[in-house]
Amino acid sequence: MFRTILCCVLVAIVCAGCINIHAEKNSTVAGTETKKITPTTAPLLRHVVLFRFKDDTSPEKIHEVEIAFASLPGKINTIQKFEWGTNVSVENRSEGFTHCFVVSFLNEAGRDAYLVHPDHKEFGKTLGGSLDKVLVVDYWAK
Repeated sequence: MFRTILCCVLVAIVCAGCINIHAEKNSTVAGTETKKITPTTAPLLRHVVLFRFKDDTSPEKIHEVEIAFASLPGKINTIQKFEWGTNVSVENRSEGFTHCFVVSFLNEAGRDAYLVHPDHKEFGKTLGGSLDKVLVVDYWAK
C-alpha cells in the first residue's frame, strides 16, 4: 500500500514538472503573432515603459506604435516576456499616460542588448514625434 501511494506521488511530481517545463504562451497582439514564450521561475528584470501621446496623435498612428512595439519579441531574442495594455484605472492618477508596455529579461545583459538592438532603434523611429512624454522604470520582479 505504501509503495503504491509513493509511486502515485512520484508520478504526480514528475508529471507536474513536465507540464511546467513544456508550458508555452503564444502572444497575439492586434493580429500580429509574436514568438512563443516559455515561462520561467527565475526572477525577471522588468522594463516598464509608459507612453503619453500628444493630443493630436491620430488613432491610426497610435495603432502603428502598438503593432511596432508588440512585434519586438519576435525580433529580439533577449526578450523573455512581453505584455502591454491601455490604462483602465478609475483612480484618475494616470497623468495622461495611456499605454503601458512591460518587457522582461533574464538579466541586465539581455536588457542592455535590447536597448541597442537595431530593431529597437527602428521601433523608436516609428514614434515620430507622436509622444508627449515617456516614463521608463526597470525593476527585478520579486
